[in-house]
Formats: sequence, C-alpha cells, structure tokens
Amino acid sequence: MKKITIVALGLVMVTAFSCKQAKKEEEKKEETVAAATYSIVEDSTSVKFTAYKTSDKVPVGGTFQEVNLKYTAGATPEETLDGLQFTIPVSSLFTNDATGTRDPKILEFFFQKMAETQTITGTFSITGNNKSTVKLTMNGVSTDLPMDYEITADNHVNFSGVMDLKQWDALEALASLNKACEILHTGADGVSKTWEDVAIAGTVLLEQK
Repeated sequence: MKKITIVALGLVMVTAFSCKQAKKEEEKKEETVAAATYSIVEDSTSVKFTAYKTSDKVPVGGTFQEVNLKYTAGATPEETLDGLQFTIPVSSLFTNDATGTRDPKILEFFFQKMAETQTITGTFSITGNNKSTVKLTMNGVSTDLPMDYEITADNHVNFSGVMDLKQWDALEALASLNKACEILHTGADGVSKTWEDVAIAGTVLLEQK
C-alpha cells in the first residue's frame, strides 16, 4: 500500500509540473501575441481625389504623389491609425493630363489662392464601427472630415469620404479655378461649372511584427 501511495504521489507531482509548464508556455504565447505591433509599410500610402466639372458632373481624377506620415505603432490596426498625422505637399499633385496644362492651372488658380499654399495636413481619429474623422487643415482652416474605412484580409486599409470645399472657405479659390478653366468646364448646356464636393480615397498597408 505504501509503495502504491508513493507512485500515486509521483504521478500527481509530474502532472502538476506538466500543467504548470503548459500554463507558463500559454502565458508566454499570450505575451508574444500582445506584444505584436502594427506599422505602416513605407511608401504604401496612396491619396486620390475625384473632382467634378460641367453640369453633368464629369469626374476628373488625380493623386498626391507625396504623403508624409507620423504615427505610433499599436497592438491593433485601429491603435496604429488613431492619431496618425499626415502632411501632403500640394506640389505633388498629379492628374495624368496628357496636355500638361491641368496640374499647373490647379496649383496656380486654386491652391495658390489659399491662405496656406504649400501643404494639406491632417490627423486621424478612429471612432469605431469602421468610422473615422480627419481633422483636415487646408486654406488655414481646420475642419473635421468624416471618413469610412475598411481593413482587408491582407491588411490594406481603405479610406473614403467627401470634402465640401465650402467648409474650408475654398469657394473663392474654386471660382478662380473655374474662371481659368471656363471653356473646359462648360458642358452641353453652355454652363461653366466646377463642383464644390470632392471625393477622397486613401490607402495604407499595415504589417504586423
């Protein structure tokens, strides 16, 4: 009986040790997962816009080829994106216009008519449920721009929203641009029009480390 008791005691000790080791390994695994951070892949950022002309609202697309980011890596995509700051030099504007005249006109007759002519800046706030807000500064005015976002299976984050240029006091600059492009922005109805709403689409790629 005594021999059986000793064997049983040994089995209990081995089992307890095994459970303790398994628990430590599980805790270590959890710590590793918790320590993982998301960062933004360098040069993965894309910012596109779609403006509209004529009464038929014909789209005119473009991009900003330079976007500078400042952020803190977080344990989740949302933590990394929350507080993300960006600076866009307006000189990086590109609309792929074959004539080569559109970009200089936008810079001269739109951006150069603003109080701040060099950059567009902003800070993201993640509000939840695939919603975010960008405190966007343009023309010396800072206003919230609501933007939806989605995170794809391969960690691309796609943002979309619509700017109303009136909220950034940019209608005078818009009128200046429309005047400079009067003929090109005149539709079949004989009306020259440049719309004040501009669709914005942005993309960044996250990587987990």
